[in-house]
Amino acid sequence: MGGRAATGGAADAAASKVLIVGSPNVGKSALFNRLTGRYVTVSNYPGTTVEVSRGRCRLLGDGFEVVDTPGMYSLLPITEEERVARALLVEETPRAVVHVVDAKNLERMLGLTLQLAEAGLPLVLALNMADEAEAIGIRIDAARLQETIGVPVVRTVATRGDGTAELIERVRQVRPGASKPEVDYGPAIEGAIAAVRRVVSPAPGLSARTRAVLLLQGDSDQRERLRRTDGERAVEEVSRIVAGTGARLDHAIHYHVASAVRLQVDCLLAEAVTFPPEQRTGVAEWLSRFAMHPATGLPLLAVVVYFGLYKFVGEFGAGTLVDWLEGTVFEEQVNPWVNRVLEGLIPWQVVRDLFGGEYGMITLGVRYAVAIVLPIVGTFFVAFSILEDSGYLPRLAMLIDRVFKRVGLNGRAVIPMVLGFGCDTMATMVTRTLETRRERMIAILLLALAIPCSAQMGVILGLLAGHPWALAVWAGVVTGVFLVVGLLAARMMPGERPRFYMELPPLRLPRLANVVIKTYTRMVWYFKEVLPLFILASVFIWIGNVTGLFEWAVSAVRFPVRAIGLPGEAAVAFLFGFFRRDYGAAGLYDLYSDGLLTGNQLAVAAVTLTLFLPCVAQLLVMKKEQGWKAAAATSAFVLAVAFVVGFLLNAVLVLTGVQL
Repeated sequence: MGGRAATGGAADAAASKVLIVGSPNVGKSALFNRLTGRYVTVSNYPGTTVEVSRGRCRLLGDGFEVVDTPGMYSLLPITEEERVARALLVEETPRAVVHVVDAKNLERMLGLTLQLAEAGLPLVLALNMADEAEAIGIRIDAARLQETIGVPVVRTVATRGDGTAELIERVRQVRPGASKPEVDYGPAIEGAIAAVRRVVSPAPGLSARTRAVLLLQGDSDQRERLRRTDGERAVEEVSRIVAGTGARLDHAIHYHVASAVRLQVDCLLAEAVTFPPEQRTGVAEWLSRFAMHPATGLPLLAVVVYFGLYKFVGEFGAGTLVDWLEGTVFEEQVNPWVNRVLEGLIPWQVVRDLFGGEYGMITLGVRYAVAIVLPIVGTFFVAFSILEDSGYLPRLAMLIDRVFKRVGLNGRAVIPMVLGFGCDTMATMVTRTLETRRERMIAILLLALAIPCSAQMGVILGLLAGHPWALAVWAGVVTGVFLVVGLLAARMMPGERPRFYMELPPLRLPRLANVVIKTYTRMVWYFKEVLPLFILASVFIWIGNVTGLFEWAVSAVRFPVRAIGLPGEAAVAFLFGFFRRDYGAAGLYDLYSDGLLTGNQLAVAAVTLTLFLPCVAQLLVMKKEQGWKAAAATSAFVLAVAFVVGFLLNAVLVLTGVQL
C-alpha cells in the first residue's frame, strides 16, 4: 500500500505542474507573481547557472506548482536559457503550458505558439497586455484565433490581474495532445519528416513530428538524445536524410522551416487580427524613441544615474540608512550587547573573536551585510525594480548595445553592469542571464576589474571631492581600463560573438504592487545567497588574525604599494579593500587626513584600489559561477592590471610634474 501511495503521489505531483513560457519582456514574471504571490523558490537548473522560479498557486489549489521558465523564442534553442526552457517542457511532464505573448507583437510570437501546439503539449495561449494592444488600435478575435490554432486563448493584463480567473479555468480544463495543428513545410521537408519518424523511437515529451523537425534543423540536444535511445546507426541514418534533403533545397532546412512557420502565422493574423490602418505615434512611442537615440538617450541616462543611483542609492541608501543602521543600531546597540553576552558565556578570547570583537561573524559579517550592504542593495533593488517595471531597461540595452559589442558583450549586459554599481557580488550572479560562456567570462572580468560598488564609490567620491582634477583622472583612467581590457578580451577570448535581440515592452508608469513584489523577491535572494558569504568572509579574517596570515599579507602588499608611489601604511587599506571595498577607501581617507597622501597619491591610490582585487564575497561568487581555476586566473589578472596601471599613472604624474 505504501508503494502504491508513493507512486500515485509522484504521478499527481508531475501532473500538477503548470509551466509559463514565452519571450522575455512579455509579462511572464508578472503573471507568475500574480498566480503565486510570495510562495516562491528560486534555484539553478541542474548543471547550469540559469535560475528557475517555482511557486504554489493557491488559486489553482495547493497541488499545483507553477514554474516560470527562462525566456525563449523558439523550440530550436540558441541560448542556454532557451535550452533550459525546452528541457523543462520535456522533463517536467506539465499539466498545462501557458504561452504568454505580447498582444501587440503577435506576428513575432505566434510562431512559438504553433511549435508548442505541434509538439502536442497541453497549451493555453495568454494574450497579455491586451489593453495596450487595444489602445493602439489592434483588434484580436480571440474566439477565431482559438478556433484556428486549436488551443484555448485568453486575454490577460497580468499587471492588473485581468483574465486570471478565466486563465485558471482553462488551465484546469486543458489536456495533453488535445490539438496538434501542423505547419505545412513543403513536400521535400514533409517527406524528410516522415523518413526521420520511421527512424526515431517514440519518447515522452515532445511529439515525434516536432522531434523530427528539430533533428532536421541540426538540434544537437535532440541528436544526443537520439544517440542514447536509438544508437549510432539511427544518428547516421538521420544525418543521411538531412544531407539528402538539404541537397534538394535552395536554402538551408532551417530557412524553409522558419518561412513555413511565418507563412502560417501570416494566415492566422489575416483571419483573426485587425491592425490599425497606420501606425499611431503617441507620447509613449515618442518617449521610447527618445530613450534609445544616442543624442537624447545618453542625457536621459545621465539623469537616471544621478537621481536613481547617486541621490537615492548613494546619498539616501549609502548615507542616511547606513549611518542609522551601522552607527545607531549596530555600533551603539547590537555590537556592545553581543560582546557583553560573549564575555559572559565564553571564557576564551580567541573564540569570542570569532563571533564578536572587531572582525566577528556577528559584529563584522552580519553588521556589514545588514547595516552597510543591505541598505545600499535594498535601495538599489527598489530603483532597479522601478526602472524594470517602467520598460526603460530594454531601451537602455538598445542604446548601449553598439558600445558593448566592442567589448565582447551586447546590450543585455547592461543589467549586470548597472547592478554592479550597487553590489558587484550580486551583479556577478546576474551574469548568468547572458547567452554565452564567453560573454559571462568577459562580464565577470570587467565587474571584478573596473566597476566600483556603491559603497566603495561613495567613499572614493567623498575622498576626491576636494580634488576635482584627481576625481577626473580617476574617472577617466578607470573608464579607459574598462574599454581597453574589454576590447582585448573580445579579441582574445574564444567563442561565438554576441547576438542581441530583445522585445521592447511598452513604456508605462510602474505599478507599486509589481515594484514591491520584485524588491521583496530580490531581498529574499540577497539573504539566502549573499549573507552567508559575508559571514564566511569574517571567518577568513578571524583565521588570518589567529594564524598571523593577516600581518604576513600586509607585509607582502607593502612592496607593490610603495612601487606605485604610496607610503607603506597604505598596504593595510588595500588588504582591507579585499575584505570590504569601502573599508579600503576609508583607510585611504584616514591616511589623507593624517597628511600622508598628496593629491597625486590620492588619484593613484583611488585608481589602484578601484581596480584592485574583488572583495572576498565577490570572489566566492566568482568561484561559484566559474570554478576555482577561472576565478583565480581572473583575480590574478585583475591584481596585475591594478598595480601596472597604478605604476604607469604615478610615473606619468611624476614625469610631467602635474599636481592634482
